Amino acid sequence: MSSLTDIEKRYMEKLLDMGGGYVLDYSDASYGEFFKRHGINIHGPKYQTYGTSKAKKMRAFWEQESDQVVGKVLSEMMDSYEADGELNGRDVDQPVLEKARGITNRLLGKRGKPPEALNEESFLDREFSIPNVGKLPIDAPVVPIVEARLKEARVAIKAGASLSVIFLCGSVLEAVLLGAAQQSPARFNTAKASPRNDSGDVRRFHEWSLAQFIDVASELGMLKPDVKKFGHGLRDFRNFIHPYQQLASGFAPDQHTAKVCFQVLKAALADVAGER
Repeated sequence: MSSLTDIEKRYMEKLLDMGGGYVLDYSDASYGEFFKRHGINIHGPKYQTYGTSKAKKMRAFWEQESDQVVGKVLSEMMDSYEADGELNGRDVDQPVLEKARGITNRLLGKRGKPPEALNEESFLDREFSIPNVGKLPIDAPVVPIVEARLKEARVAIKAGASLSVIFLCGSVLEAVLLGAAQQSPARFNTAKASPRNDSGDVRRFHEWSLAQFIDVASELGMLKPDVKKFGHGLRDFRNFIHPYQQLASGFAPDQHTAKVCFQVLKAALADVAGER
């Protein structure tokens, strides 16, 4: 069992907004997917000691797993909390978050300062490898097209063609997430972030924007928080194709923006392929 004290549990419960039986804004499906990445079946009978709500399963998880396992799970959950900036209508509670970071550091046996908040500098310093495109959820005839666009994006970065990089990266990511949605339509259509029309029905996938695909894939645990946080340059890439819309938005991409977008693409592809 973990060594979380009663006081530490209170901090974690406050941060994770567990008072009503929920945990942040996780649905049952996204909650299960999140824990699944850590090899844990959180919806199984093992964690139903106190009941079947997400909060009660979390309390049972704290009691039954080791410091390392609990610390790793909570640390990633806090990354998501911090990356979203707002959950359940609440702004990030920085003092509570800092205290919670200290708690997870103790569980993980870390000393010294808590890890720095996610920022573009540290994100760009990370190494992400583009997976074998054949492993991605896209149709076989599309594979060479995606490979060609990835190759062209590298050339465009070196040439300083920043806007071209964004178009290429956005189109590749949209194709991959569309493929993922087509392979798992039920999961994507039942997500809380799924876009709906005026009648309240979920829109068809071809009507979704890249921003909407990113939001849903993040909710389902398919994409890690850093992709959502730093993907702002890609989210509305289609708008920038039209000069007047780019003018209205005031969007003027530079080399730094292009590098961040390409890094987001690499991280997202690794996420989808299950290699990160």
